[in-house]
Amino acid sequence: MKFFIDTANVEAIRKAHERGMVDGVTTNPSLVAKEGKDFRKIVDEIASFVTGPISLEAVSEDAEGMMKEARELNSWIDNAAIKIPMTWEGLKVVKQCADEGIQTNVTLCFSANQALLAAKAGASFVSPFIGRLDDVGHTGMELIESIAQIYVNYGFETEIIVASIRHPIHVYEAALIGADIATIPPAVLDKMVNHPLTDIGIQKFLDDWKKVPKK
Repeated sequence: MKFFIDTANVEAIRKAHERGMVDGVTTNPSLVAKEGKDFRKIVDEIASFVTGPISLEAVSEDAEGMMKEARELNSWIDNAAIKIPMTWEGLKVVKQCADEGIQTNVTLCFSANQALLAAKAGASFVSPFIGRLDDVGHTGMELIESIAQIYVNYGFETEIIVASIRHPIHVYEAALIGADIATIPPAVLDKMVNHPLTDIGIQKFLDDWKKVPKK
């Protein structure tokens, strides 16, 4: 399973990268706005050490505008994946990008039918937002199971990015299902390493070591 880091904070990405936990990065306009820095500068900094896909979002609403953005963003770095919204206009762009060899990540996916359309259009990645589904009373992880089965049925090469992750259980469940990628906020990644029994065990070893005679 690949780990993408869901943030535009360069230092958080660098920290996770140093720990071997970064196979790619996802950003969105909200995450970029939090940083208060020039978008191009952020992208260049991330690309200076991340070699996997870096998702950069097109914000136009029409196909012509999105396609113009997609080409521009793709020219910035060699490993761009252009985030395109799950709309008919967006799917036009996905198809055109596929024809031009531009990677795409279809975002704001909330149903298996939408994921099927994205794969048919030639998306490199699809991002089902499981946390937002959980928020409105649906079981987001059931959607991941459905998409994974459909993609296996027909041999689609589109990779599933489990997005809108809220807590470590989401990552665990995604791994059990066999999702290709989880895009994880830094705070959730930090929680994954923690367990009270680990802390207790370390302290016990340290306390016992103090009792060992030293020359």
